[in-house]
Formats: sequence, structure tokens, C-alpha cells
Amino acid sequence: MTTHNQFSRCVAQYDPHALPVSAAQAIVRQWATPVTAIERVALRDALDRVLAADIVSPIDVPAHDNSAMDGYAFNGAALALNGNAAAGVNAVELTIAGKALAGHPFAGRVDLTQCVRVMTGACMPADCDTVVPQELVERAADATLIRFPAHTVKAGANRRLAGEDLARGHAALRAGRVMRASDLGLLASLGIGEVNVRRRLRVAFFSTGDELRSLGEPLEPGCVYDSNRYTLFAMLRRLNVDTLDLGVVRDEPAALEAALRNAAASADVVLTSGGVSVGEADFTRQLLHTFGDVAFWSLAMRPGRPLAFGRVWSGERPGAGSPALFFGLPGNPVAVMVTFYQIVRDVLLLMAGTTPLPLPVIHATSRQAIRKRAGRTEFQRGVAERDAQGQWHVTPTGSQSSGVLSSMSEANCFLMLGHDQADIAEGERVDIMLFDGLI
Repeated sequence: MTTHNQFSRCVAQYDPHALPVSAAQAIVRQWATPVTAIERVALRDALDRVLAADIVSPIDVPAHDNSAMDGYAFNGAALALNGNAAAGVNAVELTIAGKALAGHPFAGRVDLTQCVRVMTGACMPADCDTVVPQELVERAADATLIRFPAHTVKAGANRRLAGEDLARGHAALRAGRVMRASDLGLLASLGIGEVNVRRRLRVAFFSTGDELRSLGEPLEPGCVYDSNRYTLFAMLRRLNVDTLDLGVVRDEPAALEAALRNAAASADVVLTSGGVSVGEADFTRQLLHTFGDVAFWSLAMRPGRPLAFGRVWSGERPGAGSPALFFGLPGNPVAVMVTFYQIVRDVLLLMAGTTPLPLPVIHATSRQAIRKRAGRTEFQRGVAERDAQGQWHVTPTGSQSSGVLSSMSEANCFLMLGHDQADIAEGERVDIMLFDGLI
């Protein structure tokens, strides 16, 4: 566990008033400590969980050499013996000695003049190492032998080797992997019914603001329904973390302090929306200096400039009680989503015990000019599409105001405009990050 003094020394090297996005990402990653508790769960409950230890294969998969297709198994040496073109022989003739089905192997021996009828997945009979597909052979009328051209197959063809998929004693899956549907099937093929996983990360979240109302409450003049908790819940749900929704907290120091302490005592990470700008009623930043650590509270980023990051403690001062990482997200709904995906998401994955893969970024041609001020990173919303030649094009979604949540529903990508970029001309290439698989 890092101490209050270590935290302070780390953040002192940065300018908290205009922090570039890349520097903010580096800071938050530095303080992402993975959860250590381990749970043992049934295989069907392991989907989207993070493996706590390597899974070593206890068996060979497949357990035996087997046929890769329906056909006839034989000893590959018969190709040279019976298909000697120099001697004027260009066809192989083999007598059918029996049949092998999946789960029902052929138990006899097979000499160089014989073959065995096999089905896909059937164990290769003893002395056989090659399979000729059934559609390539001519079968005698009395069904006692087959004939096929010698050049049809090579020795060893169409045979799956024992351990070809997984070898006994080798790692099947590595610790830190987020379990996918294919992984559950893989472990089932090894006969493994339970796995050790890290416990789920616990994330508490709430919205701040006297103007906010929860769904079902009457909407007085000047008030709005709280949307941020629902987008936060959905984004957290996608990451398979345990969530604690603390509702709407009024702009009162005592209420905010109680909510933050309660959240720090119950969760690994605390997310709030609103209350971190320079407004008169923004108490969150002041409270953090009392019983927490503040690394930064403003980014050179649009949307998302007012974003606070630090650590809160459940006790009355820094270092007292239980700690939790703290992200004070902006109040505007689009800014909440942008900052979550660009700053928060990877930290949550790291703390859950996995290594997040870089989100794919592709090049696209802008269909219109875009105004951009150098000195900040911008994440505009856009609609991307491919033309008949497979080239990507992107069009911004009209208003880029951080309060227009409908722009996120309309868009299918972020236009990622770098810190040093200025205005973008029509037809200029830009980087985009597709929402598919992200939002």
C-alpha cells in the first residue's frame, strides 16, 4: 500500500492546472493496485472473471491421434509400396479391415495392404498414420477394398496428433485473462469444472447537485433528471465489477463528506459526477484536501477539463481508515462518458487484475472541416462509414457540447484529435475509435 507522502511526491512533479491526457493516464495507472482476494467459482460462473492463476492442462487434447475427416485410415508407407509410378503402378489398392467411429475405436492390427473405415474424431487405428478422404476413393462393388490415385494424399495427411491442441503440463490459460466463452469450452475439454478468480472490483458511485432528481421524483423548475448514474452503471456493468449506487448527494459539505467516507469504506474505487469545477457550490475538491490526496483536478482535454483524481480515506485524515481511489468526473453527461473511457476504464481493468489491451484506433478521412485549438486533446463524436473501396470516412455529429447526450447515441465513434493538433481541413485524415465493443 502506498503512503500519503509517496502519493504526494508522485503528483508534485506534474502541473495540476493543465495536465495533458497522456500524463493523467500515466498517473492513474501508477496507482492502480490489483485486488488480491481470490474466489473459487464453478466454470459456468467464470465468464468475464479474471483468472487468478495459470491453468495447466492435466491431459493431452486430443487424448489420442484421431482422424480429421471421414475417410479411410492406413499406413502412409503403403503409398510408396503400392503407388510406385516407376514400376508402372499409379494407384493404391487397400483391403478394408474394419471400421472406427468416434468413441468406438478399431482394436485390430492393420498391415500395409489394409485400411480402416474412419469417421471424423475417431481414434487412429494402430499402425495407421494417414487418412484419405472418402470422396477421393473408388470403392469396390463388394465393399471389400478401395482404390485411389497414389498422388491424392501424402503420408501423415488428415491426422490430428495427440496433444496437438493442448499438451499435458502446458499452460492452457494464463493468470490475468478475462474469461471468454471459448475459454469456458476449453477448460471443459480438460475436465476442469472450477477455477480460481480474483474477486470483483468494487466501485461506488454517486451524482452531486441540488438540481438533480432521481427517476420517479417530480421535476421542479430548474431541475433535471440525473442521467449520469445510469450511464456510469451501464459502463461499469460492461466491465463486470460490483457496483454500489449511492444515489444523488446534495451540494452540502456534510452530506458530501459522509458519502465519500461511506464509499471509501465500502469500495476500492469511488466515482462521482459533478462538483469538481470552480463553482461556489463545488465542495468536493475542498473535502479531498481534508481526508484525501489530490493528484490533479483539471485536464487539457475537451470534453472533460474538470476531472479530479486522488484518493479518499474512510477516516478523518489521509492515511486513516480504508483507502479508495477517487475519480471526480465532470457533471456534463458526455464529459462523464468520455473521461470514463479515456481515463478511468483502463485503471479499473488493471485493478481487477488484468492488463487492458489498447483500444483499436483507425484512420479515417474527415468529410468536413473541424475547428480545433492546439494545446488540448479533444474527443469529438462522429459517424464513421466505409466506402466501396473499404476506406473509412467520418462526419462529426453536429453540436459537440458536453451537455448534448444525444450526440453519443447518434455517434458510432470518437474523433481523437491530439494535443498538438490544430484545425482539421475537409479531406484530412484523423484518428477514430469505434464504439463497437466499447460502449
